[in-house]
Amino acid sequence: MKKGDVVYIDYVGRIKDTNEIFDLTIEEIAKKEGIYNPNYTYKPIPIVVGFGFVIKGLDEEIEKMNEGEEKIVEVPPEKAFGKRDENLVKTFNLSDFKKQDVELKVGEFVNINGILGKVLSISGGRVVIDFNHPLAGKTLVYNIKIVKKVENELDKVRAVLEFFVKKVENFEVKEDLDSDAIIIVDKEKNLAPEQKKTLFNIISKIINRKRVIFMDIFEK
Repeated sequence: MKKGDVVYIDYVGRIKDTNEIFDLTIEEIAKKEGIYNPNYTYKPIPIVVGFGFVIKGLDEEIEKMNEGEEKIVEVPPEKAFGKRDENLVKTFNLSDFKKQDVELKVGEFVNINGILGKVLSISGGRVVIDFNHPLAGKTLVYNIKIVKKVENELDKVRAVLEFFVKKVENFEVKEDLDSDAIIIVDKEKNLAPEQKKTLFNIISKIINRKRVIFMDIFEK
C-alpha cells in the first residue's frame, strides 16, 4: 500500500498486558469473547492510508501490507495513544460538582469543559479525575487484515463518507464530467461546514480533483 490508498480493514485490538479486547470489527469474535453489542454494526471499516484514520503505529504497518494480507502488529504507546502524563490527573472540589447537580461515581467518566476524564477517587470533599486517554501508556496488539483495496474514484469518495457519517445511504456521489468535479448530494443536509472542509481536503488529495461540490436537497 501507499499513502492515499483507500482500503477496508478488519481488526481485533487488544491490550498487550491483559489480552483484553478494546475494539474490533468482527461479529463472530465479539460473540465468542462475550462482548457482542447488538447496537453496533460489525463490518470492515474504510480508511485512507497515511491520513491518520487510525493510530500512527497501525497506519505505518498498513502501508507495508498488501490487499488480502493479515498480520499481527504490536504498537507501543508512543505510536498509539501516547504515554501517561501525571499532569493530566487533576484534583477538584466535590462541592463544585454538587452545585451543578452532577453525580460522580468512581470508575465512570465525566465531561469537564468538553474533555472526558475518569473519576479515580472521591474522598474528603475532593475528587481526583484522570484526563489521560484510557489507553495511554498501553502497548496494543492488533490482528489486522486488509480486506479490500478500493480502485474506483467514486467508490473512494463513498468510502471516505462512510468513515465520517453514520448513514452513508443518505448521500449520493456522482461525477460532473464538464467541470471535472465530484458532486456529493446530502439528502438529509447533515454535513456541517467544518465537515465539508475536512472531506474536501481528503477527497481532493486521494483522487486529485480541484473541486468537490456539496449539494443539499430541499423538497416541498
